[in-house]
Amino acid sequence: MTVKTLTAAPKPALGTVLSLLVVTWVLTAALAPSVLTDGSPTAIDLHATLLPPSWEHPFGTDDAGRDLLTRVIHGSRQSLGIGLGATALAFLIALVLGFTAALAGGVVDAAITRVLEVAFAFPALLLALLVISVRGPSLATVVVAVGIGSAPGYARMVRGQVLAVRQAGYIEAAAALGHSRFAVIRRHLFPNAVRPLVAVATLGVGQSIVWASGLSFLGLGVAPPSSEWGALLDAGRLHITTSWWLEILPGVVIVLVTLAVTTLGRTLQRRLEGAAR
Repeated sequence: MTVKTLTAAPKPALGTVLSLLVVTWVLTAALAPSVLTDGSPTAIDLHATLLPPSWEHPFGTDDAGRDLLTRVIHGSRQSLGIGLGATALAFLIALVLGFTAALAGGVVDAAITRVLEVAFAFPALLLALLVISVRGPSLATVVVAVGIGSAPGYARMVRGQVLAVRQAGYIEAAAALGHSRFAVIRRHLFPNAVRPLVAVATLGVGQSIVWASGLSFLGLGVAPPSSEWGALLDAGRLHITTSWWLEILPGVVIVLVTLAVTTLGRTLQRRLEGAAR
């Protein structure tokens, strides 16, 4: 007689739980900021300028008397939107180039691969700066710039993943059973090639937020008086020696959100790798 033992599912690590809390907070701030604050990010109070953090103003106020925490909360929508939009654009470009190169082969594959190698040789931030210099700084330009800057690295991963999946036995079996090339790609190749890249896309969101904030801090992204996190850093640098909270606290939020998204991405990556075994 065989006795089956039931093993409990492993409990999530503390870092994963904290990351979920941070991501939940930023999603709430982006989708429903009124749940976290009833203030306006543009409300000016000249009698409360540059106040340090206190119970009334946990993040202090800026040089126009605006509550910094309220501005950080309302800026979550723009910052998270840039991260998600830029990552989606980068993967859309990567999927088109990666699949085209891997499936076409020959001269097409060689040409796309060379273009990706040349683009990958440039720092991604440099490519983003090139796009901004052509289009001019704006929210849409930042999304396009960061997306294009990230695309070459993702395209190389997509191409490698497609080439690996093409050699799998189930792909050959589906073709041998008489399925059309399009059906094999749609039902078998595409899902199995893209699934492991979901975690990579999650990691890319945090990276895109950091790059977008850096561009705004340099004055090449979203400009003040926007409450996008990089724009807050740009506006606060004029007072960094006297009002430290204008730089430090938005910077801490950017770091925490990026770490949280990265941690969840790593966790998802490990789960997907474990499920594939």
